[in-house]
Amino acid sequence: MRIMVMDGQGGGVGRSLLEALKERFPEAELIAVGTNATATANMMKSGVTSGATGENAVVYNSKRADVIMGPMGIVMADAMLGEITPTMAAAVASGDAKLVLIPMNKCHATIVGVESRRLGEYIAEAVDEIAKIF
Repeated sequence: MRIMVMDGQGGGVGRSLLEALKERFPEAELIAVGTNATATANMMKSGVTSGATGENAVVYNSKRADVIMGPMGIVMADAMLGEITPTMAAAVASGDAKLVLIPMNKCHATIVGVESRRLGEYIAEAVDEIAKIF
């Protein structure tokens, strides 16, 4: 199972996801993909061995992943203060990978019906969703 975790800004959400995934699914191939070098570097601190940065890395790895995880902004052009390019959003949203997205209030969209919870609770729920998939 190949799981791509994508994040921008400082990469904190991605790092938390990767740490939880690594603990629960040690056999999974985990790939950290950042929209910027800081996000990628922070995600790599989770102990994963594969990481890449930028638009082409998003496009390339989106095609290869079984699952793509990250904040909900990764499927929205111009989210994360403009870090998500239209090409990135399209690559993530249009592929065959299953998407597991973390709702974040910092994006310019609200998902109605999603209750406001702590980030750690969303991370745990996202990792549980991976267990259902595989």
